[in-house]
Amino acid sequence: MRRQLRRRVTVSAVLGCVLAACSPAPAPDNDVPGPAFPAGAPFDYQLGGGYRPAPAVRLVVRDSTAEPAPNVYNVCYVNGFQTQPAHRSLWLREHADLVLRDRLGAPVADPEWPGELVLDTSGEDKRQRIATVIGEVIAGCARAGFDAVELDNLDSFTRSAGRLSAADNLALAAGLVRTAHANGLLAGQKNAAELSDRAREEAGFDFAVAEECLAYRECAAYTEVYGDRVIDIEYPDTLAEPFAEACARDDAVAATILRDRPLLAPGEPNHRYEAC
Repeated sequence: MRRQLRRRVTVSAVLGCVLAACSPAPAPDNDVPGPAFPAGAPFDYQLGGGYRPAPAVRLVVRDSTAEPAPNVYNVCYVNGFQTQPAHRSLWLREHADLVLRDRLGAPVADPEWPGELVLDTSGEDKRQRIATVIGEVIAGCARAGFDAVELDNLDSFTRSAGRLSAADNLALAAGLVRTAHANGLLAGQKNAAELSDRAREEAGFDFAVAEECLAYRECAAYTEVYGDRVIDIEYPDTLAEPFAEACARDDAVAATILRDRPLLAPGEPNHRYEAC
């Protein structure tokens, strides 16, 4: 399910360099070098800017432009299926044919994030070329010291007016997951609960990052596929009950937090962080 006001920040500077031409079943975790995913562990979601995690936190998600947090498991945010606003012109200039077009030939933008253009995953050649570009960002996450990546916008095909399919995006996802694994990183499905079975089996994702699965009663769609390798971020504006009551629900994910929508750092007005 598509979420309004998803938080995203600029993707890695290496993407700009690449764009400007600077120059079957998933493998088990033990086939990917590095630490195991800390299933069910307390975590923090820091896409609004990095800060020192609370002492109990064992997993942190940060943008690919940020440094990993010390002494915890680090997940790197990567926008896998749309452009980042700062790199819109680069995609249009260097890889114009990889940007999806509408029937009039105009680039298709995400209506909620108009600075982001939907990538055209409709053909194998295009998918391979997109995977080369995004793969450099994934490799940059590995070089920076992250342990895993989350790949956002798997559901971009829902914004394509039928020009793209779930199969198109899952095929690209499979290539991105292979790149992550080749770089010693696990790969996380981001949202798109209805695709969880296929995302695991066809693309090879290792875990899931869900937003508001309690609010939208989707958590089981993830846990039935990934078990306790699911983290969930809830937001106050969509949660119908008090957070403590939501945590007590049978369908709650063990690793669930409540964050302010802008994902502010501690000390900023309206910062909010609670964990089940």
